Amino acid sequence: MQLVGRLHLDLYNSIQTGQLTEKAAEALDVSTNELHQTIDRLTSALESYRAERLEAMKPRQAEKKQLSEAERKAAVTFLKSPHLLERTKQAIAESGLIGEETNSLIAYLTYTSRKRHTPLHLMCLGASGTGKTWLQEKVSELMPEEDKLEITTLSSNAFYYFGREELKHKLLLIEDLDGAESVLYPLRELQSKRRISKTVTLKDNKGNLKTVTLNVEGPVCVSGCTTREQLYEDNANRCILLYMDNSPEQDKKIMDYQRKLSAGQIDQSQERKVQEQIKNVQRILKPITVKNPYATFLQLPEAIFKPRRTMLLLLLFTETITYYHQYQRELKTDTDTGEQYIESTPEDIEAAFRLLETTLLKKSDELNDACRNFFERLKAYLKAQDTEAFYAKEIRSAFRLSPSSLKRYLYELERMGYIKITRGNRYKGFEYKVSSWNDMETLQGNTHALITEVLAQIKQTAVARSSGVAQAINGPLKSKKISEKAAVAHES
Repeated sequence: MQLVGRLHLDLYNSIQTGQLTEKAAEALDVSTNELHQTIDRLTSALESYRAERLEAMKPRQAEKKQLSEAERKAAVTFLKSPHLLERTKQAIAESGLIGEETNSLIAYLTYTSRKRHTPLHLMCLGASGTGKTWLQEKVSELMPEEDKLEITTLSSNAFYYFGREELKHKLLLIEDLDGAESVLYPLRELQSKRRISKTVTLKDNKGNLKTVTLNVEGPVCVSGCTTREQLYEDNANRCILLYMDNSPEQDKKIMDYQRKLSAGQIDQSQERKVQEQIKNVQRILKPITVKNPYATFLQLPEAIFKPRRTMLLLLLFTETITYYHQYQRELKTDTDTGEQYIESTPEDIEAAFRLLETTLLKKSDELNDACRNFFERLKAYLKAQDTEAFYAKEIRSAFRLSPSSLKRYLYELERMGYIKITRGNRYKGFEYKVSSWNDMETLQGNTHALITEVLAQIKQTAVARSSGVAQAINGPLKSKKISEKAAVAHES
């Protein structure tokens, strides 16, 4: 029996292939020239096979759908609806998303911002089983397939190997941020700088090592879900935060829908039809510059943490609402630069404040959402019992909480000064007393008063501008109107 020799061989190494051909020529009694040609053909075949395999492994990009005239007309009609945001909220519900009316509209507008130069980002927060992933999935079903990329897990270097413009103006959907911890840094860079780069060493076709810079350009819109807000604080600061509705009423809505779906009482074909209609609406939105002439009037509550980033989120969200109304807005041209743009209206700003009011409150609250919900529930319980003091055992029994969750909430509330220990010990249990009863009401009142004041000032300025009394906020107006035929809504 003849033994077969095995060895490591680098086909790009001329010394190794030379030694192989000499030994093989001697053993097989053939010319070295013929063996050189055979190895060259083998190398070429392997290169072709590798290229084919790499190409096959690439995710196939969905082709952009070409709309028919009827589809385009229906989409334009939708975008010209008198109360567009309410009409959109209704369409989202008709597409199969139950409840979460405000959260779903915020998510929809955030995903719409992917088409802009400065997109927004979203983070869905809530306990396990509260519908974070479900909301993200249902709203993303309203986005065209060619504009989104769904991610379950990624390696730390995966983002750097996308094509240079493969992610540009894409919606990146991360099902669970816990499964993407290794890519949080490049994600933050994509969100902030709208581009990432990495220098690596690669072999060329001759086997030589070369230094190559990999560049991936944005902008991108990033949406993710997590139960751990504090763990992803750096990413959360760049995002609009959505807190899921875990009320009994929302539970009832979901369970009613599930029962009807199981009984065959839900027309899923109609839901898919609505989804396709909204996708077509997204496809006809065009790139257009948005200017907010009232931006200098916007203010935030003093209690808000990290006000710089929060202000930027508010401004960008307002611009996104304006952008979504582009088929209803007059196209203007800057006489100095020739740039065409549309302007935000007081109604856009009012809608932005109305939708983001809860988010602004959460960003002003030093308690996280779960702890705040527990504290408000605790105060309501104590008021109903007509008492200010309580024991942990009593609350755990009444609220049906796990010992670890209750311990965490009480520790946080005591540390922040919302409750205090009045008596007791670790063996018999401590008696607690609430020391802050109206903090949330005060915060809500201050926030609402500020928003009302800002909106009143903006509306007063808008009346002055429309009557020709006022000049532009930073000097004389430098724009001219163009005919309605040239407006965005009439462009083909």
